[in-house]
Amino acid sequence: MKFAFLDIETSWEKTITIIGIYRSGEGTTQLIAPKISRDSLLQSLDGVDRLYTYNGTGFDLPVIQQWLGVNLAGHVPHRDLMYDCWKRKLKGGLKGVERTLGIHRDTEGVDGLQAMRLWAAYQRGDNDALELLLRYNKEDCVNLEELAHKIGILPSPAEIHAL
Repeated sequence: MKFAFLDIETSWEKTITIIGIYRSGEGTTQLIAPKISRDSLLQSLDGVDRLYTYNGTGFDLPVIQQWLGVNLAGHVPHRDLMYDCWKRKLKGGLKGVERTLGIHRDTEGVDGLQAMRLWAAYQRGDNDALELLLRYNKEDCVNLEELAHKIGILPSPAEIHAL
């Protein structure tokens, strides 16, 4: 099966600034405004059997539906890992859950609010802000796979190799 892990970033105006998609074993694709479209998103998910998010049901998927007119859950089966975490008494945002589970993050200290500030700085010409924002978004996506392994939703890489 082919899995993808998705996270979006938005502006102060709640427009989509970045869509990150990590495909297990294949790497990360990042769509950056203004080059985000329905077609580019669907192409990035072509062949995916299951899509994972964290709070995607409450945020990422509705924002994508609003701005791009795409019901992603209608295109590919979706699983929101936030609810799996809640069942395991892991409450809070993704970064808090990562800290609890010992998942490493190079962009420690960056959060959704800072992501909006970084986008605004990039809009004013700060290319370093975009580079940090892209690293942050990529970590959000890649770390979702590790989260899914740690909470037992996906088998660990060692378990997969043992099969």
